[in-house]
Amino acid sequence: MEIDEQRIAEPGLVVLDLAAADEDTVRAVMEVLQKQWATSGITLVWHTPGEPGVRARVYADVRRPGTAR
Repeated sequence: MEIDEQRIAEPGLVVLDLAAADEDTVRAVMEVLQKQWATSGITLVWHTPGEPGVRARVYADVRRPGTAR
């Protein structure tokens, strides 16, 4: 999957590709990330046939705080 250049156009913007054994783990990580920083939230989780585990992609702006106070 290609990374859109706009998503990393300036300092503080990141694209995080997550991989884990199961969907619950990936979703738990995305939940923690959105509490820390402004993110794209809980995104689609997918499994690629023939590959172990599941994957997800999250976009984050580490300059802006998340939902945790």
